[in-house]
Amino acid sequence: MLPKTYHASEHDIDSTLVDPDATQIIKKLREAGYSAYLVGGSVRDLLIKKIPKDFDISTSAKPEQIKQLFNRNCLLIGRRFRLAHIRFGRKVFEVSTFRTGENASDLIVQDNVWGTEEEDVLRRDFTINGLFYDPSSHTVIDYVGGWDDIHLGILKTIGEPEARFKQDPVRMLRLLKFRARFGFNIDPKAKKALLNCREEIHKSSPARILEELFRMLESGASAPFFNLMNESGFLHLLLPSLSKELNGKNGKEIYLLLASADKLQSIKGRHPLDRGILTACLLYPLFSRQITRYLEENGAPPHLGEITIMAASTVKSFVTAAFTHFPRRISATATFILANQYRLTPLSNKRHSRGKILHHREFELAVIFLKLRSQIDNHLNESYQFWTHTLKNRRHRDES
Repeated sequence: MLPKTYHASEHDIDSTLVDPDATQIIKKLREAGYSAYLVGGSVRDLLIKKIPKDFDISTSAKPEQIKQLFNRNCLLIGRRFRLAHIRFGRKVFEVSTFRTGENASDLIVQDNVWGTEEEDVLRRDFTINGLFYDPSSHTVIDYVGGWDDIHLGILKTIGEPEARFKQDPVRMLRLLKFRARFGFNIDPKAKKALLNCREEIHKSSPARILEELFRMLESGASAPFFNLMNESGFLHLLLPSLSKELNGKNGKEIYLLLASADKLQSIKGRHPLDRGILTACLLYPLFSRQITRYLEENGAPPHLGEITIMAASTVKSFVTAAFTHFPRRISATATFILANQYRLTPLSNKRHSRGKILHHREFELAVIFLKLRSQIDNHLNESYQFWTHTLKNRRHRDES
């Protein structure tokens, strides 16, 4: 199959957005006699005028050849999917060898069969991610119709949707991710297959699913993503307790917290929020309701020890119901953030000591979560400003 090639005069990619170190890696591979291109999300983002977060490279060089070429700057990782990570200072570039794959509906269990650049594209997930970019000639190379689909705003699988989803069920979550992030329409065949293949998601590694969910929480488009997850039935399959909450009276507050987090994370140059904060966004309304129920039943607010126990129980029930290997650090951080909302905004006039807590390494995360709440409820602005000022004074004292 001959690809379509689009030259610089046919697109308006801003070449200054391409990381010069990625260009240097491609140049070095080519000088050694290998073919190499930018591939996937970075090419897509350049075409839709978004600044790419990562610059992945695909090449005809095999992993050991890449290692030999870049020596100490290169680390080979993975067994099922052998990759090279090339370091430039703090930056890491992922370099993969062209691969081939069977057009079977079986779950992918190994992926180290080398192929041509065309075969490599054909085994990728969606047409919008199947484009190569040559930074030296400023040309886009298209084997799968991704150019047209990007400009039309359509999400299509490369190959038959059902077969592709059964090969790797996480692709279904990625389809919803791109719909949420870019607002593209899902191709009717892909949409039908998405609904038909939903149950296949249970065949995927829980660790991969959890990582995909966290990446979406960090993406700046988590509110529309979880709405799509809920509407399509995936949330009920993966996180039934959260699905129940979103469909109940607390649903609006969860979406508002996610939208507040999206807004904060969309600020140019800002790092993603801590995953403990993002987990708390999903759980705070449920936790808050438990506190309200305690007040109604006991006629007095719980003390901080009881609040911490309730926060831990809320996080634990959410985590164990869905993911057996949920990271402990994230669970502990989410518990701390939830419990300390009632130190930041007390339920009674009783003052709590704030000497030690100000130096707790995660207290600033609790204040950031209060900021998310204050963007929804203006009455919390005064509390947020007070604690921001208090933290600022603490830092000043620590530095002096």
